[in-house]
Amino acid sequence: MEIEGDTWLVYNGSSGSHDDEVLERLVAAMTDAGIAPAKVVDCKDGTPDSVEANASGLGLIAVHGGDGTLNRTITDLEGFAGKVLTLPGGTFNLLSREIFGERDPLDIVELFGKGLLDVRRRTCIRGDGIVALAELLIGPGAKWADVREELRDANIGEMIFKGWDAAAESTVGPMVGLSQPATGREDGYAGIRLCPHDDGISIQGYATEGLGEYLQQGMAILSRDFREGPHDDLGRAKEVSCRSLEGRPLPLMVDGERSEASSTLGFSLDTFDVDLLGMADDR
Repeated sequence: MEIEGDTWLVYNGSSGSHDDEVLERLVAAMTDAGIAPAKVVDCKDGTPDSVEANASGLGLIAVHGGDGTLNRTITDLEGFAGKVLTLPGGTFNLLSREIFGERDPLDIVELFGKGLLDVRRRTCIRGDGIVALAELLIGPGAKWADVREELRDANIGEMIFKGWDAAAESTVGPMVGLSQPATGREDGYAGIRLCPHDDGISIQGYATEGLGEYLQQGMAILSRDFREGPHDDLGRAKEVSCRSLEGRPLPLMVDGERSEASSTLGFSLDTFDVDLLGMADDR
């Protein structure tokens, strides 16, 4: 695959997973693969949006970072005429793992050099001011992201404390229920997880007792993933509406990053307007 225009590499130097030596090896690997970065940008100094990227005539932007870095950088690039390469560099790497599995950044760049990557258009979840490329968690269970922040700094004491706090919060609300599709528990869930797929948004509900008990288990904290806990599979839909059963603002975790939203939320499945690189045989 030929790239017309310069390549930029965006990374997150503030991430607890950042390593200068890994970054140097990544730049060398990209050079060997024929996509030597004309510019290496730490995201703390600002990242290009689609207008800047198009005006600069860029052909490829590689983004090396965790879930938050990827979401912020890539969503700002919607409408970019070039291509985007996601390179895992965080704790969970939700989007990169969906696209490339467990491959590390150097492996992915090597695949590009061998001509084994191709352009993909992904579906996404859109809401009011929200774009989720990998997943969206709605409800008090989203406080799990606060635990993840401590993982970045390897602060075990704070991690355990916040793990218990997340567990406690998941039992007191605000519980979230589904309005569309009208399914799931009448008393709501501690967390509703949405993931975009070609045929719809998959919906999973994490009940109060299930998520609370799971987060309180030491193994849940050590494994760094609530997603494998007990949950209800609630099908797939092109549009999803949620509400706080108490009318309170709802915590969110958008592609692994915490935020807050109103008490009623609506989401729809859409195609994300960026050419992301993925495996050539992944049809």
